[in-house]
Amino acid sequence: MIPNCLWTPFCTNMAEEGGQGSGGLELTRDGTVDLKGRPFVRSKGGGWKACSFIVGYEVFERMAYYGIASNLVVYLTSKLHEGTVPSSNNVTNWAGTVWMTPIIGAYIADAHLGRYWTFVIASAIYLLGMGLLTLTVSLKSLRPPPCNSSDCNSRATPFQVGIFYASLYIIAIGTGGTKPNISTMGADQFDDFEPKERTQKLSFFNWWMFSIFFGSLFANTFLVYIQDNRGFSIGYGIPTLGLGISVVIFLIGTPLYRHKVRTGSPFTQMVQVLVAAIRKWRVPLPADPKDLYELDIEEYEKGGKFRIEHSTSLRFFDKAATKSGPDTKWTLCTVTQVEETKQIFKMLPVLLTTFIPSAVAAQTMTLFVKQGTTLDRRMGPHFQFPAASLGAFVTIFMLITIVVYDRAFVPFIRKYTKNPRGVSLLQRMGIGIVMHVFIMFIAALVERKRLSVIKEHGTFDNKDVVPISIFILLPQYALMGIADAFVEVAKLEFFYDQAPEGMKSLGTSYFSTSLGVGNFLSSFILTTVSDVTKRNGSKGWIQDNLNACRLDYFYVFVAVLSGVNLVFYLVMTKLYVYNSDVVELEIEMRKGKNEVHPSRTAGSDSEIVGRDGGDA
Repeated sequence: MIPNCLWTPFCTNMAEEGGQGSGGLELTRDGTVDLKGRPFVRSKGGGWKACSFIVGYEVFERMAYYGIASNLVVYLTSKLHEGTVPSSNNVTNWAGTVWMTPIIGAYIADAHLGRYWTFVIASAIYLLGMGLLTLTVSLKSLRPPPCNSSDCNSRATPFQVGIFYASLYIIAIGTGGTKPNISTMGADQFDDFEPKERTQKLSFFNWWMFSIFFGSLFANTFLVYIQDNRGFSIGYGIPTLGLGISVVIFLIGTPLYRHKVRTGSPFTQMVQVLVAAIRKWRVPLPADPKDLYELDIEEYEKGGKFRIEHSTSLRFFDKAATKSGPDTKWTLCTVTQVEETKQIFKMLPVLLTTFIPSAVAAQTMTLFVKQGTTLDRRMGPHFQFPAASLGAFVTIFMLITIVVYDRAFVPFIRKYTKNPRGVSLLQRMGIGIVMHVFIMFIAALVERKRLSVIKEHGTFDNKDVVPISIFILLPQYALMGIADAFVEVAKLEFFYDQAPEGMKSLGTSYFSTSLGVGNFLSSFILTTVSDVTKRNGSKGWIQDNLNACRLDYFYVFVAVLSGVNLVFYLVMTKLYVYNSDVVELEIEMRKGKNEVHPSRTAGSDSEIVGRDGGDA
C-alpha cells in the first residue's frame, strides 16, 4: 500500500522555526519528507549518501539500455534480415518511444503516485520487458533461423517479429516511469537552503551523466563483444541480470531518500491557466501587478511551497490572474500558478532547437554503425573489433571531457565570468551544437574517403570488406562524445533548473522529449531523403548495399540542417530570460529576518539575476 502522506497533498507539519524538530534534530529546510510523509531529519540521509544508491542504479540501468540499443541495428539486419532504412528507422523509432514515454511517467508521478512509487512500479515493467527480450533471442521457437540464402525476407515469421518488438516496447513503457523520476529524485537529495549541499548539487548533473556513460561504456565494449562473438542470448541476459541488480541497489537505499511532496498534476495547472486566460482575453490587465490575484504568503507556508512574484514575460497569461468574473479554478488562477506556467512555456523555443542535435546524435547508433560493418575490423589474427563498440569512444571522450570541464575549466573560467557554473547552461549547450555541425561535415569527408577506396579496389558488393581500418570513423565518434559533454549535460540541467519547484519532473521530461523527438526526426529525415532521392529512376542516396550508397551527401544535408538550427538556437537563447533564483531570494529574506522559515518566495525576473547570470 502506498503511504497516505505521499498519496495525498502535503499532510505533514513543516519544520519548526529554526529548522529543528521536536526532538532537537535538524530538519531539511526545503520541505522534503521521508517515505511516510514525515519531515526529513537531515542526519538520516539525503545528499551524496543517498545519491550513491541512485547513481549506482543508473550505472546498471544504462548498461541494460545501451546493451540493447548500441547493437540493435546489427541484430535487426543480421537476425531479422531488415534493410538499411527499415533497420535504422526501427532503432530510432524505438529509441524515440523510450525517450517520449517519460512525459506520461512524469504526469503519473506528479499527479498520482509520486516519484518513488512510479519508479518502483515502472522498474518492474522494465525488468519484465528485458526478461521477455532475452527469451525471444534465446528460445529456438521465438528467434528466426539464420539466413542461408540471398532471399531472407521471409525467414522471420510475423509472430517472431511481433514478440521481439513487443518486448522492446514493454521496455519503452518501463523507461517511461523510470527516466523522468530517477534523476529528479537524485537532485532532490540536495537541500538548496543548505549552502554545502547546494554547492554539491552544482556537480550532481555532471556526475549523473558520468554514471550514465560509465554504464554505456561497459555495454559498448564488453556486451557488444559478447553479442557479436557469443550470441545475443548471453549478450541480452547479462544486462537483464544487471537491471535486476540495479533495482535491488535502489531499494536498499530507500530509508535514505528524501522525497518532494506531490503537488498535483502540472498539466492540469497549466491547462487551468490557459483556459482562464483565453476566457478573459478581452479583459484589460491592471496597471499595477499587485492587483492580480494571489494568495497570502501564509497559505504557501502551510503547503511548503514557493510563492513566485509577477514577471513581465508572456503577459497574456497574466489575464488568468485578473480579478474579473467567477472565482473558480478554471476562471481565476494565482500569480504563482501563472508564473509556473510561464516558466514551462518559455522553455519551449529552446526545446524545439534541441531536436536537430538529438537527430544528429542518433546517427551513432544507426548509420555510423552500419558504416563500421563494411570496414576492415581486424585487430590481429584472431580478433575483430565490433562495429557497435565504436560507441565506446563517445563514452570515453565524454567522460574525459566532463572531468576536465568540471575540475579544470569551470574553476578557471569562473574567475572571469563570476558564474558558479563557469559559463551559462545555454552557452555550454551552444558549444556542443556548434560542434555537431562540424562533426557531420567530418563524417561526410570520411565517407568520401571510404567511397574512394571502394572505387579503387572494386569492393562494390554488399558483402565485400572495404580495405580501410574501421578506426577511420574514430574522429566523428570522439568529437560526438565531446559534444555530448556540452549538449546533453547542459540540456538536462537547464530543463531541471528552469522548471518551477512543483514541476521538476515535467522539466526533466523536456530532456527526454528532446531525445525522443530527435530520434523520430532522424527516422523522418532518413526516410524522406531515401524516398526523394529515388525519384526519376535514381538508385537513391540510401540503399541496403552501403557500398553503393552516397551517405556523404546525406551527411552534408544533415550538417546544413544543423547549421540552420544553430542560427535559430542563437536567436532563441538571446531572447531567453533566466528565471530568478528563488532560493537566493529566500536566503536573503532569511538573513534579513534572522530566522529560518519554511516558506519560499520567488522574485521577479527583473529583481534578481538568474543563477546563470541571465545571459544566453
